Amino acid sequence: MSTASDLLVACLEAEGVETVYGVPGEEVEDLLFSLRASSIEFVPTRHEQGAAFMADVHGRVTGEAGVCLATLGPGATNLITGVADAELDKSPLVAITGQGGRERLHKESHQALDVVDVFEPVVTWNTQIAAPETVPESVRKAFKLAEYEKPGATHLELPEDVAAEAVETDSVDATPIFEPEQVRRPDPDDASVERAASVIEAAERPIVLAGNGAVRTRASDRLRAFVDRLDIPVVATYMGKGAISDRDPASLMTLDSGPEGEAERAIERADCVIAVGYDIAEHDPQAWNPDLDTAIVHVDHEPAEVYRHYTPAVEIVADVGAALEAVGEQVPVGACSLWCADRHDRILAEATAPPDTDDPITVRNALPLLREAMADADVLVSDVGSHKMAIAQSFPTYEPNTCIVSNGLASMGIAVPGALAADRALDSNVVAATGDGGFLMNAAELETATRLDCGFTVVVFTDDDYGLISEKQVDHRGESTGTGLSNPDFGTFAESFGIDAYRPETWDAVDAAFAAAVPSDDLALIEIRLAGTPDGRDPTDSERPDSR
Repeated sequence: MSTASDLLVACLEAEGVETVYGVPGEEVEDLLFSLRASSIEFVPTRHEQGAAFMADVHGRVTGEAGVCLATLGPGATNLITGVADAELDKSPLVAITGQGGRERLHKESHQALDVVDVFEPVVTWNTQIAAPETVPESVRKAFKLAEYEKPGATHLELPEDVAAEAVETDSVDATPIFEPEQVRRPDPDDASVERAASVIEAAERPIVLAGNGAVRTRASDRLRAFVDRLDIPVVATYMGKGAISDRDPASLMTLDSGPEGEAERAIERADCVIAVGYDIAEHDPQAWNPDLDTAIVHVDHEPAEVYRHYTPAVEIVADVGAALEAVGEQVPVGACSLWCADRHDRILAEATAPPDTDDPITVRNALPLLREAMADADVLVSDVGSHKMAIAQSFPTYEPNTCIVSNGLASMGIAVPGALAADRALDSNVVAATGDGGFLMNAAELETATRLDCGFTVVVFTDDDYGLISEKQVDHRGESTGTGLSNPDFGTFAESFGIDAYRPETWDAVDAAFAAAVPSDDLALIEIRLAGTPDGRDPTDSERPDSR
Protein backbone atom coordinates (compact mmCIF):
# COMPACT_ATOMS: atom_id res chain seq x y z
CA MET A 1 0.00 0.00 0.00
CA SER A 2 1.25 3.46 -0.87
CA THR A 3 0.74 6.32 1.57
CA ALA A 4 0.82 10.10 1.43
CA SER A 5 4.31 10.07 2.91
CA ASP A 6 5.42 7.70 0.11
CA LEU A 7 3.94 10.10 -2.41
CA LEU A 8 5.69 13.09 -0.85
CA VAL A 9 9.02 11.28 -1.06
CA ALA A 10 8.33 10.31 -4.69
CA CYS A 11 7.73 13.99 -5.40
CA LEU A 12 11.05 14.86 -3.74
CA GLU A 13 12.76 12.29 -5.97
CA ALA A 14 11.11 13.88 -9.00
CA GLU A 15 12.59 17.21 -7.93
CA GLY A 16 16.05 15.64 -7.93
CA VAL A 17 16.52 15.69 -4.16
CA GLU A 18 19.36 13.43 -3.05
CA THR A 19 19.67 14.35 0.64
CA VAL A 20 17.35 15.45 3.43
CA TYR A 21 18.98 16.82 6.59
CA GLY A 22 17.05 16.68 9.82
CA VAL A 23 16.25 15.39 13.29
CA PRO A 24 13.82 12.49 13.66
CA GLY A 25 10.61 12.67 15.67
CA GLU A 26 7.49 10.66 16.35
CA GLU A 27 5.26 12.69 14.05
CA VAL A 28 7.58 12.16 11.04
CA GLU A 29 7.88 8.39 11.51
CA ASP A 30 6.00 7.53 8.31
CA LEU A 31 8.08 10.01 6.35
CA LEU A 32 11.34 8.59 7.69
CA PHE A 33 10.41 5.06 6.64
CA SER A 34 9.30 6.35 3.23
CA LEU A 35 12.71 8.01 2.85
CA ARG A 36 14.45 4.77 3.84
CA ALA A 37 12.68 2.99 0.97
CA SER A 38 13.68 5.69 -1.55
CA SER A 39 16.84 6.83 -3.33
CA ILE A 40 17.08 9.82 -0.98
CA GLU A 41 19.52 9.77 1.91
CA PHE A 42 18.21 11.02 5.25
CA VAL A 43 21.06 12.50 7.31
CA PRO A 44 20.32 12.75 11.04
CA THR A 45 21.90 15.91 12.42
CA ARG A 46 22.56 16.90 16.01
CA HIS A 47 20.27 19.93 15.97
CA GLU A 48 17.52 21.18 13.67
CA GLN A 49 19.32 24.51 13.24
CA GLY A 50 22.30 22.60 11.86
CA ALA A 51 20.01 20.77 9.44
CA ALA A 52 18.53 24.04 8.22
CA PHE A 53 21.96 25.61 7.73
CA MET A 54 23.05 22.53 5.75
CA ALA A 55 20.04 22.88 3.47
CA ASP A 56 20.65 26.64 3.28
CA VAL A 57 24.27 26.37 2.12
CA HIS A 58 23.47 23.45 -0.20
CA GLY A 59 21.00 25.75 -1.94
CA ARG A 60 23.47 28.62 -2.01
CA VAL A 61 26.30 26.68 -3.66
CA THR A 62 24.22 24.56 -6.08
CA GLY A 63 21.22 26.76 -6.94
CA GLU A 64 18.99 23.76 -6.15
CA ALA A 65 16.81 23.77 -3.06
CA GLY A 66 18.27 22.09 -0.01
CA VAL A 67 15.78 20.15 2.10
CA CYS A 68 15.56 19.95 5.89
CA LEU A 69 13.16 18.00 8.09
CA ALA A 70 11.93 18.34 11.67
CA THR A 71 9.08 17.19 13.80
CA LEU A 72 6.40 19.41 15.31
CA GLY A 73 6.76 21.93 18.14
CA PRO A 74 10.36 22.45 19.26
CA GLY A 75 11.68 20.60 16.21
CA ALA A 76 9.96 23.09 13.93
CA THR A 77 10.91 26.15 15.97
CA ASN A 78 14.55 25.02 16.06
CA LEU A 79 14.59 25.11 12.24
CA ILE A 80 13.52 28.71 12.02
CA THR A 81 16.89 30.47 12.31
CA GLY A 82 18.39 28.50 9.41
CA VAL A 83 15.21 28.83 7.37
CA ALA A 84 15.12 32.59 7.94
CA ASP A 85 18.79 32.80 6.99
CA ALA A 86 18.00 31.14 3.65
CA GLU A 87 15.10 33.52 3.08
CA LEU A 88 17.11 36.71 3.69
CA ASP A 89 20.24 35.41 1.94
CA LYS A 90 18.11 34.39 -1.09
CA SER A 91 19.09 30.73 -0.84
CA PRO A 92 16.64 28.08 -2.13
CA LEU A 93 15.44 25.85 0.73
CA VAL A 94 12.42 23.65 1.38
CA ALA A 95 11.62 22.89 5.02
CA ILE A 96 9.33 20.00 5.91
CA THR A 97 7.86 19.63 9.39
CA GLY A 98 5.62 17.03 10.95
CA GLN A 99 2.49 17.82 12.90
CA GLY A 100 0.15 16.00 15.26
CA GLY A 101 -3.00 14.40 13.96
CA ARG A 102 -5.65 16.88 12.87
CA GLU A 103 -8.12 15.45 15.38
CA ARG A 104 -6.23 17.22 18.21
CA LEU A 105 -5.21 20.49 16.58
CA HIS A 106 -8.43 22.33 17.45
CA LYS A 107 -7.52 22.24 21.16
CA GLU A 108 -4.49 22.64 23.38
CA SER A 109 -2.37 19.51 23.04
CA HIS A 110 1.15 18.21 23.57
CA GLN A 111 3.82 20.14 21.57
CA ALA A 112 1.15 21.53 19.24
CA LEU A 113 1.81 24.96 17.77
CA ASP A 114 0.39 26.58 14.66
CA VAL A 115 3.66 26.01 12.83
CA VAL A 116 2.38 27.32 9.50
CA ASP A 117 1.50 30.59 11.23
CA VAL A 118 4.87 30.66 13.03
CA PHE A 119 6.76 30.21 9.72
CA GLU A 120 4.68 32.74 7.78
CA PRO A 121 6.91 35.80 8.40
CA VAL A 122 10.16 34.02 7.53
CA VAL A 123 9.37 32.13 4.30
CA THR A 124 8.31 32.97 0.78
CA TRP A 125 5.42 30.46 0.94
CA ASN A 126 4.19 27.72 3.23
CA THR A 127 1.19 25.45 3.68
CA GLN A 128 -0.18 22.51 5.56
CA ILE A 129 -0.74 19.42 3.42
CA ALA A 130 -4.28 18.65 4.54
CA ALA A 131 -5.06 15.80 2.13
CA PRO A 132 -2.96 13.25 0.19
CA GLU A 133 -4.22 14.43 -3.18
CA THR A 134 -2.66 17.87 -2.59
CA VAL A 135 0.86 16.47 -2.10
CA PRO A 136 2.13 16.72 -5.73
CA GLU A 137 0.97 20.29 -6.25
CA SER A 138 2.22 21.39 -2.81
CA VAL A 139 5.70 19.91 -3.32
CA ARG A 140 6.04 21.30 -6.84
CA LYS A 141 4.95 24.76 -5.69
CA ALA A 142 7.35 24.67 -2.74
CA PHE A 143 10.31 23.92 -5.02
CA LYS A 144 9.23 26.28 -7.78
CA LEU A 145 8.92 29.24 -5.43
CA ALA A 146 12.08 28.33 -3.50
CA GLU A 147 14.21 28.15 -6.65
CA TYR A 148 12.66 30.83 -8.84
CA GLU A 149 14.50 34.14 -8.89
CA LYS A 150 14.59 35.63 -6.33
CA PRO A 151 14.91 32.37 -4.43
CA GLY A 152 14.24 31.79 -0.76
CA ALA A 153 12.70 29.42 1.74
CA THR A 154 9.40 27.58 1.61
CA HIS A 155 7.74 25.27 4.15
CA LEU A 156 5.47 22.22 4.05
CA GLU A 157 3.72 20.82 7.12
CA LEU A 158 2.59 17.19 7.02
CA PRO A 159 0.26 16.06 9.85
CA GLU A 160 0.93 12.48 10.93
CA ASP A 161 -2.59 11.29 10.14
CA VAL A 162 -2.33 12.65 6.58
CA ALA A 163 1.12 11.05 6.18
CA ALA A 164 -0.33 7.64 6.98
CA GLU A 165 -3.36 7.88 4.68
CA ALA A 166 -3.55 5.42 1.81
CA VAL A 167 -3.13 6.70 -1.72
CA GLU A 168 -4.72 5.21 -4.82
CA THR A 169 -1.61 4.56 -6.85
CA ASP A 170 -3.43 4.61 -10.18
CA SER A 171 -4.98 8.01 -9.48
CA VAL A 172 -3.73 11.07 -11.35
CA ASP A 173 -3.40 12.78 -7.95
CA ALA A 174 -0.85 10.14 -6.91
CA THR A 175 1.60 11.10 -9.66
CA PRO A 176 4.43 13.55 -8.97
CA ILE A 177 4.42 16.71 -11.05
CA PHE A 178 7.79 16.47 -12.72
CA GLU A 179 9.81 19.64 -12.90
CA PRO A 180 9.15 21.48 -16.16
CA GLU A 181 11.69 23.52 -18.04
CA GLN A 182 13.03 26.40 -15.97
CA VAL A 183 10.79 29.43 -16.19
CA ARG A 184 12.56 31.83 -18.51
CA ARG A 185 13.45 35.19 -17.08
CA PRO A 186 12.52 38.10 -19.33
CA ASP A 187 14.89 39.86 -21.69
CA PRO A 188 15.44 43.57 -21.02
CA ASP A 189 13.27 46.05 -22.89
CA ASP A 190 14.97 48.27 -25.45
CA ALA A 191 13.90 51.56 -23.86
CA SER A 192 15.40 50.69 -20.47
CA VAL A 193 18.60 49.47 -22.09
CA GLU A 194 19.00 52.67 -24.09
CA ARG A 195 18.27 54.83 -21.07
CA ALA A 196 20.78 52.91 -18.93
CA ALA A 197 23.45 53.23 -21.62
CA SER A 198 22.92 56.97 -21.86
CA VAL A 199 23.18 57.41 -18.08
CA ILE A 200 26.45 55.44 -18.02
CA GLU A 201 27.91 57.35 -20.99
CA ALA A 202 27.04 60.68 -19.39
CA ALA A 203 28.84 59.79 -16.17
CA GLU A 204 32.43 60.78 -15.50
CA ARG A 205 33.09 58.19 -12.80
CA PRO A 206 30.71 55.22 -13.15
CA ILE A 207 31.19 52.10 -11.04
CA VAL A 208 29.54 48.67 -10.79
CA LEU A 209 28.18 47.52 -7.44
CA ALA A 210 28.01 43.72 -7.66
CA GLY A 211 25.52 42.21 -5.23
CA ASN A 212 24.39 38.74 -4.23
CA GLY A 213 22.27 38.47 -7.38
CA ALA A 214 25.30 38.84 -9.63
CA VAL A 215 26.60 35.58 -8.17
CA ARG A 216 23.28 33.87 -7.45
CA THR A 217 21.93 34.19 -10.99
CA ARG A 218 25.16 32.77 -12.45
CA ALA A 219 25.67 36.07 -14.27
CA SER A 220 29.39 36.33 -13.45
CA ASP A 221 30.62 35.54 -16.97
CA ARG A 222 28.49 38.26 -18.49
CA LEU A 223 29.41 40.71 -15.74
CA ARG A 224 33.08 40.05 -16.40
CA ALA A 225 32.55 40.59 -20.13
CA PHE A 226 30.67 43.84 -19.39
CA VAL A 227 33.51 45.06 -17.16
CA ASP A 228 36.19 44.13 -19.70
CA ARG A 229 34.33 45.87 -22.53
CA LEU A 230 33.69 49.11 -20.67
CA ASP A 231 36.84 49.24 -18.50
CA ILE A 232 34.61 49.99 -15.54
CA PRO A 233 35.64 49.49 -11.90
CA VAL A 234 33.71 47.09 -9.68
CA VAL A 235 33.07 47.00 -5.97
CA ALA A 236 31.15 44.10 -4.42
CA THR A 237 28.94 43.58 -1.44
CA TYR A 238 30.00 40.91 1.01
CA MET A 239 27.67 38.42 -0.71
CA GLY A 240 28.81 39.53 -4.16
CA LYS A 241 32.43 38.49 -3.59
CA GLY A 242 33.80 36.59 -6.57
CA ALA A 243 31.36 38.02 -9.08
CA ILE A 244 34.54 39.19 -10.77
CA SER A 245 37.99 38.00 -9.81
CA ASP A 246 39.76 40.19 -7.29
CA ARG A 247 42.86 39.77 -9.47
CA ASP A 248 41.09 41.76 -12.20
CA PRO A 249 42.42 45.34 -12.29
CA ALA A 250 38.79 46.49 -12.25
CA SER A 251 38.12 44.96 -8.83
CA LEU A 252 38.13 47.06 -5.68
CA MET A 253 37.05 44.01 -3.63
CA THR A 254 34.18 44.94 -1.28
CA LEU A 255 32.65 48.19 -0.12
CA ASP A 256 34.80 48.28 3.02
CA SER A 257 38.08 47.03 1.52
CA GLY A 258 41.45 48.62 1.31
CA PRO A 259 43.78 50.82 3.33
CA GLU A 260 42.01 53.93 4.59
CA GLY A 261 38.73 52.81 3.03
CA GLU A 262 39.92 52.91 -0.59
CA ALA A 263 36.85 51.11 -1.98
CA GLU A 264 34.39 53.13 0.06
CA ARG A 265 35.99 56.38 -1.05
CA ALA A 266 35.82 55.20 -4.66
CA ILE A 267 32.08 54.52 -4.60
CA GLU A 268 31.51 57.80 -2.76
CA ARG A 269 33.32 59.60 -5.60
CA ALA A 270 31.34 57.78 -8.28
CA ASP A 271 28.62 59.78 -10.00
CA CYS A 272 26.89 56.68 -11.39
CA VAL A 273 26.42 53.27 -9.72
CA ILE A 274 25.32 50.29 -11.82
CA ALA A 275 23.80 48.08 -9.12
CA VAL A 276 23.86 44.49 -10.40
CA GLY A 277 21.79 41.98 -8.43
CA TYR A 278 22.00 44.24 -5.38
CA ASP A 279 19.64 44.01 -2.41
CA ILE A 280 19.71 46.96 -0.04
CA ALA A 281 19.65 44.49 2.89
CA GLU A 282 23.23 43.57 1.92
CA HIS A 283 24.65 47.04 2.57
CA ASP A 284 22.71 50.20 3.34
CA PRO A 285 22.94 52.54 0.31
CA GLN A 286 22.84 55.53 2.64
CA ALA A 287 26.52 54.77 3.28
CA TRP A 288 27.46 55.40 -0.36
CA ASN A 289 24.66 57.74 -1.45
CA PRO A 290 24.16 59.97 1.59
CA ASP A 291 23.43 63.11 -0.42
CA LEU A 292 21.08 61.48 -2.94
CA ASP A 293 23.20 62.76 -5.83
CA THR A 294 24.37 59.47 -7.38
CA ALA A 295 22.72 58.28 -10.58
CA ILE A 296 21.72 54.65 -10.06
CA VAL A 297 21.12 52.03 -12.74
CA HIS A 298 19.28 49.11 -11.14
CA VAL A 299 19.79 45.75 -12.89
CA ASP A 300 17.88 42.94 -11.24
CA HIS A 301 15.05 40.50 -11.70
CA GLU A 302 12.78 42.51 -9.43
CA PRO A 303 12.11 46.24 -9.17
CA ALA A 304 14.11 48.21 -6.64
CA GLU A 305 12.98 48.50 -3.04
CA VAL A 306 11.54 51.94 -2.26
CA TYR A 307 14.15 53.77 -0.22
CA ARG A 308 15.12 57.42 -0.29
CA HIS A 309 18.81 56.65 -0.71
CA TYR A 310 18.17 54.13 -3.47
CA THR A 311 16.05 55.78 -6.15
CA PRO A 312 17.29 54.56 -9.55
CA ALA A 313 17.41 56.76 -12.62
CA VAL A 314 16.51 53.64 -14.58
CA GLU A 315 15.52 50.11 -13.61
CA ILE A 316 16.14 47.14 -15.88
CA VAL A 317 13.90 44.41 -14.52
CA ALA A 318 15.05 41.37 -16.46
CA ASP A 319 17.51 38.52 -16.61
CA VAL A 320 20.66 40.02 -15.08
CA GLY A 321 23.12 38.51 -17.55
CA ALA A 322 21.04 39.39 -20.59
CA ALA A 323 20.62 42.96 -19.33
CA LEU A 324 24.36 43.43 -18.86
CA GLU A 325 25.06 42.10 -22.34
CA ALA A 326 22.44 44.38 -23.90
CA VAL A 327 23.64 47.52 -22.09
CA GLY A 328 27.28 46.71 -22.80
CA GLU A 329 26.60 46.60 -26.52
CA GLN A 330 25.16 50.14 -26.35
CA VAL A 331 28.17 51.72 -24.62
CA PRO A 332 31.44 52.38 -26.49
CA VAL A 333 34.36 50.06 -25.76
CA GLY A 334 36.60 51.43 -23.00
CA ALA A 335 34.15 54.22 -22.20
CA CYS A 336 34.87 54.18 -18.46
CA SER A 337 38.70 53.99 -18.54
CA LEU A 338 39.13 52.26 -15.15
CA TRP A 339 39.19 55.67 -13.52
CA CYS A 340 40.35 54.26 -10.15
CA ALA A 341 42.64 51.43 -11.27
CA ASP A 342 45.43 52.64 -8.97
CA ARG A 343 43.25 51.75 -5.99
CA HIS A 344 43.06 48.10 -7.06
CA ASP A 345 46.80 47.62 -6.67
CA ARG A 346 46.83 49.10 -3.17
CA ILE A 347 43.79 47.11 -2.04
CA LEU A 348 45.04 43.77 -3.34
CA ALA A 349 48.57 44.36 -2.07
CA GLU A 350 47.27 44.94 1.44
CA ALA A 351 45.00 41.88 1.29
CA THR A 352 47.70 39.50 0.08
CA ALA A 353 50.73 40.68 2.07
CA PRO A 354 51.87 37.87 4.40
CA PRO A 355 52.54 38.77 8.02
CA ASP A 356 56.02 39.47 9.32
CA THR A 357 57.39 37.12 11.94
CA ASP A 358 56.76 39.56 14.78
CA ASP A 359 53.30 40.70 13.63
CA PRO A 360 50.49 39.94 16.11
CA ILE A 361 48.29 36.94 15.38
CA THR A 362 45.08 38.47 14.10
CA VAL A 363 42.42 37.34 11.65
CA ARG A 364 43.46 39.89 9.05
CA ASN A 365 47.10 38.86 9.27
CA ALA A 366 46.15 35.18 8.95
CA LEU A 367 44.00 35.58 5.83
CA PRO A 368 46.85 35.93 3.28
CA LEU A 369 48.27 32.60 4.50
CA LEU A 370 44.86 30.94 4.30
CA ARG A 371 44.28 32.35 0.82
CA GLU A 372 47.66 31.01 -0.30
CA ALA A 373 46.75 27.52 0.94
CA MET A 374 43.46 27.52 -0.97
CA ALA A 375 42.99 27.00 -4.70
CA ASP A 376 40.89 29.55 -6.59
CA ALA A 377 37.91 27.17 -6.70
CA ASP A 378 38.12 26.15 -3.03
CA VAL A 379 35.24 27.36 -0.87
CA LEU A 380 35.37 29.39 2.34
CA VAL A 381 32.23 29.35 4.49
CA SER A 382 32.37 32.19 7.00
CA ASP A 383 30.54 32.28 10.29
CA VAL A 384 29.34 35.60 11.67
CA GLY A 385 31.46 37.73 13.99
CA SER A 386 34.45 40.03 13.84
CA HIS A 387 36.29 37.49 11.69
CA LYS A 388 33.48 37.75 9.10
CA MET A 389 34.19 41.44 8.70
CA ALA A 390 37.87 40.71 8.07
CA ILE A 391 37.02 37.97 5.56
CA ALA A 392 34.47 40.13 3.76
CA GLN A 393 36.89 43.04 3.48
CA SER A 394 40.30 41.37 3.15
CA PHE A 395 39.94 37.85 1.70
CA PRO A 396 40.54 38.00 -2.07
CA THR A 397 37.99 35.90 -3.95
CA TYR A 398 38.61 34.74 -7.49
CA GLU A 399 35.58 32.68 -8.48
CA PRO A 400 31.84 33.13 -7.85
CA ASN A 401 30.25 31.28 -4.94
CA THR A 402 33.59 30.46 -3.33
CA CYS A 403 33.24 32.79 -0.34
CA ILE A 404 29.97 32.09 1.45
CA VAL A 405 29.06 34.95 3.77
CA SER A 406 25.71 35.26 5.52
CA ASN A 407 24.82 38.93 5.42
CA GLY A 408 21.03 38.99 5.08
CA LEU A 409 20.09 37.49 8.43
CA ALA A 410 23.80 37.28 9.38
CA SER A 411 23.32 34.33 11.70
CA MET A 412 26.03 32.91 13.92
CA GLY A 413 26.53 29.16 13.86
CA ILE A 414 26.36 28.64 10.08
CA ALA A 415 30.00 27.78 9.35
CA VAL A 416 30.38 24.16 10.46
CA PRO A 417 27.03 22.82 9.16
CA GLY A 418 27.41 24.98 6.05
CA ALA A 419 30.87 23.62 5.34
CA LEU A 420 29.53 20.08 5.75
CA ALA A 421 26.89 20.73 3.10
CA ALA A 422 29.36 22.44 0.75
CA ASP A 423 31.82 19.57 1.13
CA ARG A 424 29.14 17.06 0.16
CA ALA A 425 27.87 19.13 -2.76
CA LEU A 426 31.16 20.19 -4.35
CA ASP A 427 34.45 18.70 -5.48
CA SER A 428 36.45 21.64 -4.10
CA ASN A 429 38.25 21.80 -0.77
CA VAL A 430 36.15 23.58 1.86
CA VAL A 431 37.14 25.71 4.85
CA ALA A 432 34.82 26.75 7.68
CA ALA A 433 36.08 29.96 9.28
CA THR A 434 34.51 30.71 12.63
CA GLY A 435 35.03 32.38 15.97
CA ASP A 436 34.80 30.62 19.30
CA GLY A 437 31.32 32.09 19.83
CA GLY A 438 29.79 30.80 16.60
CA PHE A 439 31.72 27.53 16.62
CA LEU A 440 30.22 26.16 19.82
CA MET A 441 26.70 27.02 18.66
CA ASN A 442 26.78 24.09 16.21
CA ALA A 443 30.02 22.30 17.04
CA ALA A 444 28.05 19.09 17.62
CA GLU A 445 27.71 18.80 13.84
CA LEU A 446 31.35 17.70 13.82
CA GLU A 447 29.95 14.32 14.83
CA THR A 448 27.66 14.43 11.80
CA ALA A 449 30.66 15.29 9.63
CA THR A 450 32.72 12.40 10.94
CA ARG A 451 29.79 9.99 10.52
CA LEU A 452 29.48 11.08 6.89
CA ASP A 453 33.25 10.86 6.32
CA CYS A 454 33.45 14.50 5.32
CA GLY A 455 36.79 16.14 4.66
CA PHE A 456 36.95 19.89 5.32
CA THR A 457 38.95 22.23 7.52
CA VAL A 458 37.53 24.17 10.47
CA VAL A 459 39.52 27.26 11.46
CA VAL A 460 38.52 28.56 14.90
CA PHE A 461 39.71 32.06 15.77
CA THR A 462 39.71 32.14 19.56
CA ASP A 463 39.57 35.23 21.76
CA ASP A 464 37.24 34.09 24.59
CA ASP A 465 34.81 36.81 23.64
CA TYR A 466 31.92 37.84 21.43
CA GLY A 467 34.52 40.02 19.79
CA LEU A 468 32.46 41.98 17.29
CA ILE A 469 30.05 43.10 19.99
CA SER A 470 32.97 44.02 22.24
CA GLU A 471 34.44 46.14 19.47
CA LYS A 472 31.18 47.99 18.94
CA GLN A 473 30.66 48.54 22.66
CA VAL A 474 34.19 49.89 23.04
CA ASP A 475 33.62 52.20 20.06
CA HIS A 476 30.38 53.48 21.59
CA ARG A 477 31.21 53.52 25.32
CA GLY A 478 34.93 52.99 25.74
CA GLU A 479 34.40 49.60 27.45
CA SER A 480 32.57 46.34 26.95
CA THR A 481 30.34 44.15 29.07
CA GLY A 482 28.44 40.88 28.79
CA THR A 483 30.65 39.50 26.05
CA GLY A 484 33.30 37.40 27.80
CA LEU A 485 33.38 33.63 27.28
CA SER A 486 35.32 30.61 28.47
CA ASN A 487 36.19 27.75 26.16
CA PRO A 488 37.21 24.12 26.22
CA ASP A 489 40.48 23.04 24.70
CA PHE A 490 39.29 22.98 21.10
CA GLY A 491 42.10 20.71 19.96
CA THR A 492 41.18 18.07 22.53
CA PHE A 493 37.52 18.56 21.64
CA ALA A 494 38.28 17.85 17.97
CA GLU A 495 40.48 14.89 18.80
CA SER A 496 37.65 13.36 20.81
CA PHE A 497 35.84 12.97 17.48
CA GLY A 498 38.94 11.49 15.85
CA ILE A 499 39.63 14.74 14.00
CA ASP A 500 43.14 16.05 13.31
CA ALA A 501 43.82 19.11 15.42
CA TYR A 502 46.40 21.88 15.05
CA ARG A 503 47.28 24.55 17.64
CA PRO A 504 49.80 26.84 15.90
CA GLU A 505 51.37 29.59 17.98
CA THR A 506 53.71 31.20 15.44
CA TRP A 507 53.21 32.41 11.89
CA ASP A 508 55.37 29.60 10.53
CA ALA A 509 53.18 27.09 12.40
CA VAL A 510 49.99 28.75 11.15
CA ASP A 511 51.27 28.61 7.58
CA ALA A 512 52.27 24.95 7.98
CA ALA A 513 48.88 24.04 9.48
CA PHE A 514 47.00 25.63 6.59
CA ALA A 515 49.28 23.94 4.04
CA ALA A 516 48.74 20.54 5.66
CA ALA A 517 45.03 20.68 6.41
CA VAL A 518 43.34 22.62 3.61
CA PRO A 519 44.33 20.41 0.62
CA SER A 520 43.79 17.23 2.64
CA ASP A 521 40.79 14.93 2.25
CA ASP A 522 40.63 14.58 6.04
CA LEU A 523 38.54 16.51 8.52
CA ALA A 524 40.73 18.89 10.51
CA LEU A 525 40.45 21.69 13.06
CA ILE A 526 42.93 24.54 13.42
CA GLU A 527 42.62 26.67 16.54
CA ILE A 528 44.23 30.08 16.16
CA ARG A 529 44.42 31.99 19.43
CA LEU A 530 44.27 35.68 18.65
CA ALA A 531 46.62 38.20 20.19
CA GLY A 532 45.30 40.46 22.95
CA THR A 533 41.80 41.02 24.26
CA PRO A 534 39.29 43.79 23.61
CA ASP A 535 40.20 47.07 25.29
CA GLY A 536 38.03 48.17 28.15
CA ARG A 537 36.65 44.73 29.04
CA ASP A 538 34.81 44.41 32.36
CA PRO A 539 37.10 43.51 35.28
CA THR A 540 34.93 40.44 35.86
CA ASP A 541 35.75 39.31 32.34
CA SER A 542 39.49 39.79 32.71
CA GLU A 543 39.50 37.88 36.00
CA ARG A 544 38.30 34.67 34.40
CA PRO A 545 40.95 31.92 34.53
CA ASP A 546 42.61 31.09 31.24
CA SER A 547 40.79 28.02 29.98
CA ARG A 548 43.98 26.81 28.35
